[in-house]
Amino acid sequence: MNWRFWESITYEEYIHMAISLGIILFAFLFRKLFIKYIFYLFLRLSNSGKTEFLNHALKAFEQPLRVLFMIIGIYIAAGYFPYISQENSLFKSLIRVSVIIVITWWLYNLSSKTSILFMKISKKINIDVDQILIPFLSKAVRVIIVAISLSIIAQEFNYNVGGFVAGLGLGGLAFALAAQEVIKNLFGGVVIITEKPFSIGNWIQSPPSIEGIVEDINFRSTIIRTFEDSLVTIPNATLSNEPIINWSEMGKRRISFTLGVEYNTTKKQLEMVIDQIREYLKSNPDIHPDIIFVRFSEYNDSSLDIMVYFFTNTTIWEEYLAVKEQVNFKIMEILDEADVSVAYPSRSLYIDHEKHELKNEIDESK
Repeated sequence: MNWRFWESITYEEYIHMAISLGIILFAFLFRKLFIKYIFYLFLRLSNSGKTEFLNHALKAFEQPLRVLFMIIGIYIAAGYFPYISQENSLFKSLIRVSVIIVITWWLYNLSSKTSILFMKISKKINIDVDQILIPFLSKAVRVIIVAISLSIIAQEFNYNVGGFVAGLGLGGLAFALAAQEVIKNLFGGVVIITEKPFSIGNWIQSPPSIEGIVEDINFRSTIIRTFEDSLVTIPNATLSNEPIINWSEMGKRRISFTLGVEYNTTKKQLEMVIDQIREYLKSNPDIHPDIIFVRFSEYNDSSLDIMVYFFTNTTIWEEYLAVKEQVNFKIMEILDEADVSVAYPSRSLYIDHEKHELKNEIDESK
């Protein structure tokens, strides 16, 4: 049967099929040359700060452009191929759908770079765009691009999009009941964006024991990198209903401890130690000057307690620890110079001397 088919092909048809194949091969080769020389030349020319968005737009179009060349080649080749007509409605629809997919592909790739566009627009109109909002906008743009493309493709095949939308309206209640957790998380994400209790890169803490750096927030959940270097995914609905401590918003960082000295410390020594510690903290440039408390606070079971309460100017963990260490060493020097010792938990045992001697006499008489 196949042999008879090839026998039925005329010489002219062979020529037309060869031309069609040649056009496709030419489109394939021309695509390679165009991408390698002309397209990359445009990329290099646009590789500057002023044309940054154009550069991203060209990079996003590189892969779709390769497919577009082949679509154009197939369309032109169909004009010479004896068994396919360019005027065929199905063929024309397939070509148009292919072009729509290519454009959608490009816009979808480009939407990942919309953060650059949003940041530039916000700078021009003097609006501070939060880092959390940008990923949300980028994902929303992607959803819109895909939805519009699908509706255009459906209309290309004469599908009634209006009826589909009406059907969604009728089934909306059932869908809402089935996806109520998803909707809760979505609105939780909206609450986080509008109230802005934290941003990407912030160090936050939320009960019961969630603490770490915010890495990402999407429509459903917030991703936190804990200090154990593990990832925790928290639903937005849960996080938006919990108290959140944003440690990154600290203007200063607290150091508070009790210094206990021995009971044999004199009043003069105690006053000297307190004054020297207070003066040192006030003169230290790493200590915030507004709140510094160094006071003899109470008589403990085995020590005279000095309350030390102040804040560091830095909120960075490593620098905070360095300041705390520096203060501890200085307090050791002050105590050593004043000949004051740090107390440790102890108990004193007192024995009645007279009763002890009477007991010894009774034992001897026996």
